[in-house]
Amino acid sequence: MKIALFAVNGGYTHTNLAVRCLRRELAEHGFSAVVLEHNLRDRTDAMLDSLVAADADLYGFSCYIWNLSVMLTLAADLKALRPESVICFGGPEVSYAQERFDGRAGIDYLISGEGEEAFLTLVRALESGKRPSSRRISGNPISLRPGIAYDAEEDLTGKLVYYESARGCPFQCSYCLSSRTEGIRAKPADEVIADLLAFSGRGVRTVKLVDRTFNFDRARANTIWRALLDDRFTAEYHFEICASLLDTESLGILSRMPAGRVRLEVGLQSTNPQTLHAVNRSIDPARVIAVLTQLHRTSAVHIHLDLIAGLPYEDYTRFGRSFDEAYFCCDVLQLGHLKLLHGTALREDAEKYGYVCAANPPYPVLRSNWLTYDELRRLDAIADLLERVRDSGRFTRALDVLIAEGKGSPFARWCGFLDHITAHDGRPISRISQPDVYRLLAGYAQSVLDGADYAVFDVALRADYADAEVRGHRVPW
Repeated sequence: MKIALFAVNGGYTHTNLAVRCLRRELAEHGFSAVVLEHNLRDRTDAMLDSLVAADADLYGFSCYIWNLSVMLTLAADLKALRPESVICFGGPEVSYAQERFDGRAGIDYLISGEGEEAFLTLVRALESGKRPSSRRISGNPISLRPGIAYDAEEDLTGKLVYYESARGCPFQCSYCLSSRTEGIRAKPADEVIADLLAFSGRGVRTVKLVDRTFNFDRARANTIWRALLDDRFTAEYHFEICASLLDTESLGILSRMPAGRVRLEVGLQSTNPQTLHAVNRSIDPARVIAVLTQLHRTSAVHIHLDLIAGLPYEDYTRFGRSFDEAYFCCDVLQLGHLKLLHGTALREDAEKYGYVCAANPPYPVLRSNWLTYDELRRLDAIADLLERVRDSGRFTRALDVLIAEGKGSPFARWCGFLDHITAHDGRPISRISQPDVYRLLAGYAQSVLDGADYAVFDVALRADYADAEVRGHRVPW
């Protein structure tokens, strides 16, 4: 039987862990499979070409909110061209509310939950000539396998690779699909250390652990982090953590990390206690900010902090307060937009909170009892602006002058900059050239800073421009 496992990633440097886990599981039971990997920038006809060329008897599609639309299109086209082939959809985006896919062209089977054993069951059934009677197949939790899912011969140079050391999460946040998983299954620390070392020497740019809360076990996390102090670990390692669980030992180890070795992602989401209670997120935001501020000031660890716009009981003004309280404790402040994922408790409570969300993935909230559509779109624009300017690292010196700690609201400054762009350019930030961003930032600063402060800002912005652009170019303001 010829089996093809199909993935469409978010970017060229990304890889898909799920299809590799399936391939490894199949190989352990005597079946081979080819991985077909594309990204969202690829043309759909090129993706279809590779699917047809694979000439497979069974295709497994790995479905997420970012690729479901193209997956549905390709499945229908592939089925029209190869009606004898079997097409199976799996992944988080098809694990819940599977009735959405009734009658959709091209889909023969749907797997919910973990796919390794479920897909193997389907393969064995098809191999024996006995197709499953039910279109829907449920996956069962499995023990995590030792080793990494990437083959030794794969070229991983410059890639972002994914690795899981645990499945499950100790928290039950109502906006997250991990809340539907009970318990945590984790590899022991020594096994994780050996796995992470296996990526060294292969040119990997970033190893991103997909564990929802890596440091759920402090002692285990500290053992792994302590091992990463060794220079044999050559990539950047990205961990999603709960900052409230960082202890004195954790902070001591992380403070010794070399620059570029560890990236921490922390889901603060909001500093409003009523909001956090409503989404069943049991953290102390003041402690999170205090711990991250200490780590940010005393270590080379890169800190990525998440806020979510659209959560219950947080209107535009209150979100601005969360923004201000979180702004100075991290390197990257990401403003996410609440998505009502199928299978989450928050989607089930949509009517209670006045939620209206988009019909198609990624299902962003369009309005709620606390935020209008226009306010949410404005927050999206601020998120884009923040990513383009602050998070790019190209404007560090200038922003330190324009948005100084203890001198007013950072949120008000970014709102003001957005209004300045709207008044003086009008284009979305993604369509504005880099020199024009410098020019617009200089113009905004001149409008809000006094003469002495603007003179300091101007020197800082010129230094940023010289570092980021070609030296000797005339500044555009």
